Amino acid sequence: MAKLSHITASGEAHMVDVSDKAVTTRVAVAEGRVVMKPETLALCLSGDAKKGDVLGTARIAGIMAAKKTHELIPLCHPLLISKVTLDLTPDEKLPGVHVRAEVKVGGQTGVEMEALTAVSVACLTIYDMLKAVDRFMTIEAIGMTEKRGGKSGDWRREDQ
Repeated sequence: MAKLSHITASGEAHMVDVSDKAVTTRVAVAEGRVVMKPETLALCLSGDAKKGDVLGTARIAGIMAAKKTHELIPLCHPLLISKVTLDLTPDEKLPGVHVRAEVKVGGQTGVEMEALTAVSVACLTIYDMLKAVDRFMTIEAIGMTEKRGGKSGDWRREDQ
């Protein structure tokens, strides 16, 4: 098993020192989905949800979450994020919404946690805005699908 970089030899958690790492362009992509009843998806897409524009609000929430990840996840570095893109794609076959976040930074550490946080909060926002009409919604399959840059190089989920 690989050694955990956030745990000292005596077992104490600490923030990793990245000051000796090279500044490189790093990109992370994460995805997830919210599964709901077909009529809930129809309401979401109609723009008539009681709380307003569900997908637009979820997109903004995800972007904001990526920028605040270091405030939410212990030991994450605050990063000067250069790009956050959230794609929310309705899927009538699911039925539900696929959420994809791409986060980019020029820095000394990766942005995987920022991409995962963006997807998670966007999914939670969709749930929050539609829960009055569908408490059976589920948030599923949140995970990393791709990362580029940094010392460990590029990675892509093989089942893509």
